[in-house]
Amino acid sequence: MKAIQLIEPGFPLELRDVPIPQVGPADVLVRVKAAGICHSDAHYRAGRSRVHPLPLTLGHEVAGVIEQLGVQVLDLAKGERVCIHYMATCGRCRYCVQGSDQFCASGVMIGKFRDGGYAEFIVIPARSAFRLPQEIPFDQGAIMMCSSATSLHALNKARLKPGETVAIFGVGGLGASAIQLAKAMGAAKILAVDIRAGKLELAQKLGALPVDASICEPVAEILRLTDGRGVDVALELIGLPLTMQQAVRVLAIQGRAALAGITEKKLEIAPYAEILNKEAEIVGVSDHLAQELPLLMEWVSEGRLDLSGVVTRTIPLEPGPVNTTLDRLAEFGEDVRVVIAP
Repeated sequence: MKAIQLIEPGFPLELRDVPIPQVGPADVLVRVKAAGICHSDAHYRAGRSRVHPLPLTLGHEVAGVIEQLGVQVLDLAKGERVCIHYMATCGRCRYCVQGSDQFCASGVMIGKFRDGGYAEFIVIPARSAFRLPQEIPFDQGAIMMCSSATSLHALNKARLKPGETVAIFGVGGLGASAIQLAKAMGAAKILAVDIRAGKLELAQKLGALPVDASICEPVAEILRLTDGRGVDVALELIGLPLTMQQAVRVLAIQGRAALAGITEKKLEIAPYAEILNKEAEIVGVSDHLAQELPLLMEWVSEGRLDLSGVVTRTIPLEPGPVNTTLDRLAEFGEDVRVVIAP
């Protein structure tokens, strides 16, 4: 089968001809119909986040059709449409049992520590395959598995309550979902910060107040738009120390800043003025939970989460378009979410 793989960090991905993966007793083989390209993949290609073993097929936002079942799999059927939770977990360790499966003692992430979805087929434990409703297209099912799911997890971790105000830093794939999810969860006011005109237009279309950080200082502008109070919840979805600082500085008394963007750089804050004196909180957001996925699919089916405008375009399973997309993501370009359609 065809697969687009990372051979060496710092170099373009390459198209390889590799064997179709073998199906274990508790696994399913899925024919990939859509694979989203995430900003994390740009980090992996650049070597900013470890990928092992190499060569490895990237891609952790995946949806497709079941082609083959392991002998122990009884609750799924060949031909079913599925989307894939990107953590392959054991289901037995303390973290899986308590519902924190992203910390599974033996868990591995597809597209990072085992082959992912930039390919014609992928094999995954059956417990990570979720039925995809017929009314949800494959491309939307794929991007739900990271950008939407991580945004929902971030809002859950931040304990967003109806009537609260939210600031979202970054209107990429995560941000576009986060705006709609915050609205569905009852947020009274949503402010969206970005520097790209197209993304700010999308934010406004989705119901947020756009804050153009290319022409204003976003902390001051958010404080102005909230009458000096600040916001109850801030989501940082970019992965820059500057925007993380801004997410903390816009918090109201007892506000919560949920940081989901990935960076290896240090974050500096003023503890007393920015955290202690307001009893504010900085909350780490790691991936998402399998148990959060059914709600996402329900909201997409009901139209409460509309991902049709989030998918910017689809591209073929070819290294040129994939590498170009990763280049644009590394430069924080206009694309919201690009999906590979093998």
